[in-house]
Amino acid sequence: MKIGIIGGTGLEDPHLLHNAKILEVSTPFGKPSSPLVIGKIGDCEVVLLARHGKKHNLMPSVVPYQANISALQTQGCTHILASTACGSLREEIKPGDFVFIDQFIDRTTKRLSTLYVKDKICHIAMAEPFCHEMRLLLANKAKELNIAHHKKGTVVTIEGPRFSTRAESNIFRSWKADVINMTTVPEVVLAREAGMCYAAVAMSTDYDCWHGSEESVSIALILQVMEQNAENVKKLFLAVLPELSRLLRACNCKDQHNNSLIGG
Repeated sequence: MKIGIIGGTGLEDPHLLHNAKILEVSTPFGKPSSPLVIGKIGDCEVVLLARHGKKHNLMPSVVPYQANISALQTQGCTHILASTACGSLREEIKPGDFVFIDQFIDRTTKRLSTLYVKDKICHIAMAEPFCHEMRLLLANKAKELNIAHHKKGTVVTIEGPRFSTRAESNIFRSWKADVINMTTVPEVVLAREAGMCYAAVAMSTDYDCWHGSEESVSIALILQVMEQNAENVKKLFLAVLPELSRLLRACNCKDQHNNSLIGG
């Protein structure tokens, strides 16, 4: 098995990533956000990809999601671990907490959410968009590591790059959403189409703008909390990687697209 890791996680450390090589690739959808970094962490083969580019110069709306997933699929990845910053829509989800999201609400407007753009149409099932087995493993490891976390949650993915108005934030709260970000959709949908298990670690960085007694979201606040908690993301991923192999036959994520295609 081979694990795709999306997001800045600090795993490119040469002390962690053995036999590392940088691979420039192209896909039917163009180039991915960054060159791929391929190597081994322990006995696990991994492929690292920077979602927003190495210099974080790609805003959420222009991230080449199709090319990113296609590149990982071409390299033989069976699972994807993704990290993402998010705003909290719940008092109990504090800045710095991890949320292992299990549902999403799509509020994007400009993104293609399929790998099938000609000949065939894929009506992929999305009732359970995230890999249940991976999510449980992440939650169990977070508990072992004493990392503040929430076993599940619903994320609203907005188009960005702007943040929400207070009115929008309160609407999302009324919908029972738990966190908000700008990148989970269509990434998780494309991974399901590609037959890969996908799980996301959403790190709460702020209380969005609904919380009257807390500082409203800003990029400075997000970067500050992410820097403070980067080590926890790395520790969690390193703890999870050795155990992913036992999940290879534990779920049906890879089979969901088999009966989803028409046309061609």
